[in-house]
Amino acid sequence: MAPRRPAARTILPRAIFALFGLGLLAAVVTAWKLTDRSVGGAGGLGGELRLVDQDGRTTDETTFRGHWRLVYFGYTFCPDVCPTELQTMVDAMDELGPKADRVQPIFVTIDPARDTPEKLKNYVGLFGHNLVGLTGSVPQVQAATRAYRVYYAKSPGADADSYLMDHSSFVYLMKPDATLATVFPAGTPSDVMAKGIREAAGF
Repeated sequence: MAPRRPAARTILPRAIFALFGLGLLAAVVTAWKLTDRSVGGAGGLGGELRLVDQDGRTTDETTFRGHWRLVYFGYTFCPDVCPTELQTMVDAMDELGPKADRVQPIFVTIDPARDTPEKLKNYVGLFGHNLVGLTGSVPQVQAATRAYRVYYAKSPGADADSYLMDHSSFVYLMKPDATLATVFPAGTPSDVMAKGIREAAGF
């Protein structure tokens, strides 16, 4: 059963957000093509996620070894974009059928102050397909977002408890060695995402 999506609340007009997203996607892909793509390489996009999962376990280079990875950065208080993209990810996993066992979907918070492991466990449990939620200290999350070229910031005028976050919205398909295979922009249909995974992974 799909999780109940929160009532839609828009931070920016959708047309402007879409144009911003496409522009940022072009910048991300261009940077990836022009730099060393190896894990830990100078300017390389991606890498291992050294964070903490929803069960409080530390993740490192051994955690997702041997698996392709769908990685999305967002936060649990996100009113519409994040749950929509996570639902698309798990729908794409459904479309992969048995091959889905070779792909690990991952949700990384950009809001570690509120997204504790316990909060993430309740949240990712709504989506199924063994979606993993990752959080950590502020420096750990900052390191992960830098590695994946993720933009995020508190919305102007936000209060201390119920603030929203502006953030880029891409689903990264990472190879088993944690290097980038491709990027799916926000709004990619689940069948297109599944097709892209099959083509990249050779399923």
